[in-house]
Amino acid sequence: MMDNNKGISFFTILKKTIPLALFACPIYFIINNIVGIFHGMSFGVNTYVTQRFFDLTEREVRLGGSFSKILYGAIVLGIVLVISQVLNGVSNFMSNNMEKKMTGKFLKLINEKAGKLNQVDFENPKCLDDINKAKEGAKGSINLILVLSFILMCYFPYIIFMAIYLYRLKPILAISLVIIFIPVAFTQFVRVKIFGDLEDKSAPLRRQTEYYEGCIVGKEYYKETRILGAFNYFRKLYTDAVKLLNNNIWKAEKKAAIIELSMSILTFLGYAGVLYLLLDALMKKEISIGAFGAVFASVDMMFGMMEEIVYMHIGSITKEIGLVRNFIRFLDMPERCGEEIYTNGAIGIDIDNVSFQYPCANKKSLDSVNLKIKENETIAIVGENGAGKTTLVKLIMGIYMPTEGTVNIGNVDTKKASMKSLYKDISCVFQKYQRYKMTLKENVVIGYVDGDDKYIENNFDNSIYKSDLDVNKKSFPDGYETMLSREFDGVDLSGGQWQRVAIARGFYKNHKMIVLDEPTAAIDPVEETKIYKKFSEMAKGNTAIIVTHRLGSAKIANRIVVMDDGKISEIGSHEELMESNGKYREMYDAQRQWYLREEETV
Repeated sequence: MMDNNKGISFFTILKKTIPLALFACPIYFIINNIVGIFHGMSFGVNTYVTQRFFDLTEREVRLGGSFSKILYGAIVLGIVLVISQVLNGVSNFMSNNMEKKMTGKFLKLINEKAGKLNQVDFENPKCLDDINKAKEGAKGSINLILVLSFILMCYFPYIIFMAIYLYRLKPILAISLVIIFIPVAFTQFVRVKIFGDLEDKSAPLRRQTEYYEGCIVGKEYYKETRILGAFNYFRKLYTDAVKLLNNNIWKAEKKAAIIELSMSILTFLGYAGVLYLLLDALMKKEISIGAFGAVFASVDMMFGMMEEIVYMHIGSITKEIGLVRNFIRFLDMPERCGEEIYTNGAIGIDIDNVSFQYPCANKKSLDSVNLKIKENETIAIVGENGAGKTTLVKLIMGIYMPTEGTVNIGNVDTKKASMKSLYKDISCVFQKYQRYKMTLKENVVIGYVDGDDKYIENNFDNSIYKSDLDVNKKSFPDGYETMLSREFDGVDLSGGQWQRVAIARGFYKNHKMIVLDEPTAAIDPVEETKIYKKFSEMAKGNTAIIVTHRLGSAKIANRIVVMDDGKISEIGSHEELMESNGKYREMYDAQRQWYLREEETV
């Protein structure tokens, strides 16, 4: 999981985020900054041209000069003001588009990074908090880049221009502007710690509110929540979490506001002091009336701009700097690495003294497991709930890495191989499969979208046949192109039909090993046995692993592995295990009524 974020300096943040922004939209980034420089300089030019206009007007009025010269000066001033507004519009337009492009790129980076983490990390709540923080941090990073870009490329050129301009009029004017904002700038450093601590407290609470909200209004929870009368229960959990989250935010905002109010008083006094110095310089004839008028008109703008920089922009940065650090830390998290090692021919599996323990668990889920699966062999893994069946399968497939021992798939150590090479020749169907809101054909071929058309058509029909899915006009009015979602003007399938679609998806992928992890839970035992018998015939020439709690289906396997409390208690054929009178015989006898009905039907 991510380490404490306080070790990441502001310089490191810039070093990481700026290249990401530049890569996301290089043309926009460069042009927007160039426009920003001209935009900022235009403010300073406005002040200078305003002074020249005031001086020209004062002189012509005093000497009784030509009105045409005053009109000419007004036209020049107007042109400068129009150009400034055009640059402002172009800058805003490009900034908005740049923000959208960077948002897409940064969220893509988070998704890609999450895909490279060790899958077992997702069993740790801290990892889920880290992802939540990273998403918020991506938004903060984009805001940081846009704000810094605007400050450096727009505000700073203007401030530097005005500092030089004021210094040439009277040095104390330029120096006083800098001194005034020192205490306010200091305030923002205090905000970094306040809102950094706030984010650490807020991330798990945000995740809770999102989950409780899903339980209240989410489609998958909606019916059950209301039928069971649990709506008010989840609403209370949701409101309690929101109140706690808002309370933490209120405390942080209140503390920061008190500090800012104190510094604002000093800023106001400084503002009054600058106006006094300006008036004093005019009375002593150290500056012209035109300079006084231009600077007087610009002082309010300068203070407004500097307050915007400090309070709004820098304040926003300091408020979100903790979020940005979370984003950087997430991108720097260790990834699951490995070589591109591919198996040749059929796949055999060798599990040598393997133990596994989930994060935050105080007990091993698997303890000293040894198992050899031959090439093209069909293995059934059975056991009671919590016995370690699914965990063992995830280790066999290379989804999880063993805490101790080694797992070799086709003579390839899963710890040394990349995920891509491990999964290339493996297909699977899990109990918790996905119901994609796509057509029937897209739901099946989604795992092999880059295949050639001939392969897709031939293997698609074969996969539908293997899964025993009845594609009739009543359930699938548009045949293979039927949309499987009422939300998109399609149809909704029964649980059993969806499971057959998921099974067809698993069969469709070109594989040397296939794993069925209780994919037929919504199908009655008789229908399940029929599917498994068909699967047994179709799986010839491949290594196959079946995980099931219905022991009648395990008969089709060459060998049955019985799991009990994280260990292998028995291995053998159905007949051998029945004769041994062990755990398998005990479980089989408890389910015998299912298989009597099966034998009568078959």
